Amino acid sequence: MLNIAIDGPSSAGKSTIAKLLAKKLNICYLDTGAMYRAMGWKAVTNGIDPTDEKKVEKMLLTTTLEVRYIDGVQSVILDGKDVSVVIREHRISKAASDISKIGKVREFLVKKQQEIASSMAIVLDGRDITTKVLPNSKNKFYLSASSEIRAKRRYDELIANGQDVKFEDILKDIIDRDYNDSHRANSPLTRTADSIYIDSSNMKVDEVLDFIIEHLVEE
Repeated sequence: MLNIAIDGPSSAGKSTIAKLLAKKLNICYLDTGAMYRAMGWKAVTNGIDPTDEKKVEKMLLTTTLEVRYIDGVQSVILDGKDVSVVIREHRISKAASDISKIGKVREFLVKKQQEIASSMAIVLDGRDITTKVLPNSKNKFYLSASSEIRAKRRYDELIANGQDVKFEDILKDIIDRDYNDSHRANSPLTRTADSIYIDSSNMKVDEVLDFIIEHLVEE
């Protein structure tokens, strides 16, 4: 069964590449970042500090999370409600990063991700796919780009969606999130020795896709 693992920092283009790759290979795509965003969104909307380990762990006890595919498009269902759109708000980025540091949250979501991956051919992207979720996959990639390029991509995306944001704020968030993701105690973002590194700073989307497809091996 083909399981493709893609890790990398925030706004490196992982989700875009993973979605297009899945479509090209006619397999499903699992946006694991959306699952962490859902946890962050629930905490924020319930007045819970995403860094408060005890309160977040208590929140998990009454949390249900489901990933559904409708015509190949992923929807995140949190406590029976489709939150696929609201979790993309810029304010949720920090909450997702903060809540992802909590061990129980990662255990909760990694288990769900592994269950999904074991049932179908799929592309996963995130921060710990190659290290924790699919450590035995033969198809591991680490996708990155400079912080400035990633901030510009994120800025353009938010502006296109009608959000009022400043580039400087986005860049600071990217830098802060990079530090948080790579220095957290639980499953820090890291490139494994068997992951193929891709710097997409000066690459077009099609070039990245072609590169990955050329390096896929059968499992």
